[in-house]
Amino acid sequence: MPKFISYLKTKSFRSNLIAAVITVAVILFVAFYSLRYYTKHGQGLNVPALKGLAFTQAISKLEALGLRYEVDSVYIMDTPPGTVIDQDPNANTYVKDNRTIYLTISMNTAPNVKFPDIDSKPFTQAQAIIESFGLKLGDTTYKSDVARDVVLQVSFGGQSLTVGQLIPKGSRIDLVLGDGKGNEEVDIPTLIGLTKDEALFALRNGAMLNLGMVTWEGVITDSTSAVIVKQEPFATDSVTKVKIGTPVNITLSNQKQ
Repeated sequence: MPKFISYLKTKSFRSNLIAAVITVAVILFVAFYSLRYYTKHGQGLNVPALKGLAFTQAISKLEALGLRYEVDSVYIMDTPPGTVIDQDPNANTYVKDNRTIYLTISMNTAPNVKFPDIDSKPFTQAQAIIESFGLKLGDTTYKSDVARDVVLQVSFGGQSLTVGQLIPKGSRIDLVLGDGKGNEEVDIPTLIGLTKDEALFALRNGAMLNLGMVTWEGVITDSTSAVIVKQEPFATDSVTKVKIGTPVNITLSNQKQ
């Protein structure tokens, strides 16, 4: 032990200690700056804003900066196909070169959804259900029925829809609703002497009735000037009213009676 303490006081020990300290310091210095160079500490690229751009425009910007990219796709209604709708990292984020940027773009085709059951449901409830399934409300028309604002018929592209039928997400659904006037009655109009077009106007706009069967009597020389010579039902002393929506059959002739 005395010899070891004596050695610590020698010039040789001090020289070796100083050399060891310098060696460790040099190693740490080299390691620190090598790591900074390898990781490019303090250096980075500013991620461009890509949301809303077409996919081809977005990748052109990324490739020009030396950034890689990966793509995922989802369907978003009313978004043009191939549009960037999300990016990670966000715009104006500093990243290393060769970093991967993750893009989400809108799909070209809409996925199918099963049509929900909205039959006989109130309009407001049916609209909420339609929208919750990613569908849109199309045209809404009314039909004579005792129920008011209740779904009577559903169609897509002119074809009736059934519950569970697959249709593209975002499709517009047309509804026929009840007008709540199914039990009301209106006066039977007199159509004798009117042309077909005049009768249609009187039935639909005045009496809220429908045109039924159309027949012709005698030789028809000019269909546009033919007038109604018979109608069914016809107002009599005993029958003067019918329910809204009742069809009225007419007979046309070029010979007025």
